[in-house]
Amino acid sequence: MKVKQNIGIVNAMLRITCGFTFLSWATAKMVKRPWKDSYLLVAFLSAMKIAEGIVRYCPLTALYEEGQEMMENNHHNEDHTKKGAEEILPINPT
Repeated sequence: MKVKQNIGIVNAMLRITCGFTFLSWATAKMVKRPWKDSYLLVAFLSAMKIAEGIVRYCPLTALYEEGQEMMENNHHNEDHTKKGAEEILPINPT
């Protein structure tokens, strides 16, 4: 699997900005209530968004794009086999 940048610069800046915003919010809440695990989850997800923005690679976007390519290839192969079957099989007039 070849890893290449798959998000734009504006999308990356948005991810970094929102990631830092939510990370600061989550860490401020964790200081007041350290027993809550939901703030830790938000902090991890925010850190992931920051990392995605820095490297400009999103694994979910890559997965979606790969799925779209597979669907197009499958559709193309189905059309090709239908045309091939019509050329080979004779038409039954009855």
